[in-house]
Amino acid sequence: MRILVVGAGAIGGYFGGRLLQAGRDVTFLVRPRRAGELASAGLVIKSPNGDVTLRDPPTVQADALKDKFDVVLLSCKAFDLDDAIKSFAPAVGPNTAIIPMLNGMKHLDVLDAKFGKERVLGGLCAIAATLNEKREVVQLQPMQSLNYGERDGKLSDRVKAIDEAFKSGINGATASQNIMQDMWEKWVFLSSLAASTSLMRTSVGNILAAPGGRDFLLGMLDETSAIATAAGYPPGGPFFERVKGNLTAEGSPMTASMFRDIKAGLPVEADHVIGDLIARADAAKVPVPKLRIAYTHLKAYEKQRAG
Repeated sequence: MRILVVGAGAIGGYFGGRLLQAGRDVTFLVRPRRAGELASAGLVIKSPNGDVTLRDPPTVQADALKDKFDVVLLSCKAFDLDDAIKSFAPAVGPNTAIIPMLNGMKHLDVLDAKFGKERVLGGLCAIAATLNEKREVVQLQPMQSLNYGERDGKLSDRVKAIDEAFKSGINGATASQNIMQDMWEKWVFLSSLAASTSLMRTSVGNILAAPGGRDFLLGMLDETSAIATAAGYPPGGPFFERVKGNLTAEGSPMTASMFRDIKAGLPVEADHVIGDLIARADAAKVPVPKLRIAYTHLKAYEKQRAG
């Protein structure tokens, strides 16, 4: 099974690196700068689950990509999706399975329109990882998971084959027969955390310590959950209680990566993560006043950054 990992940043570098470490046929589609870094220093992973340095990992750049691959693992940010599609399109053949690990749902429509729905699986990952100043992949916490599956819930032969390959190198790799539910549940949690910590510009613990903070956080979760429910994917019992616990943990330093990107002056996925939720809320006539304020805040940040 030939696997093309689009990018070798924190997420693609980690999961692709673990597959390469396990002896799988992995190639990284990278830009020239990253290709040079990997050629000189290798792909370095620093992790509570074990460090590894992979010398001369197989790489290809977009202008030289001609071969077809069995699996494309896609982990870009939403605002880079169009450029990513152009770069990996030559690798997609009649039997290629694309596994996107982006947040939200909007990317599925974009990928379906370009490649056909039959080539696009559902997918999501959970990992806290970053690139350090040495451009090494650093996993910040031991927790990790990677889920993938047919969007109609069937356990197909191709998903079984992908599962066998991924499980050989990635702890927490799981074929899901409820991948759309999984993706919606992650979106509910992520959007609640991102909207809250970005709007308040601080951690969950500090929001909870403020007057009205708990009601604000739970109100945001209620709004996002109502949108998921209207779409036919109500958050499940154990998941909802776990998320609720994360958003009501006193003293918690938890923030969303979106908030950290704002602090660093970086682009954010305002439209993909929050704006698309509001559009779905409008279509279902679900009131989301808190989410609207957070979205206005994010768009104002984008305007300031562009200016």
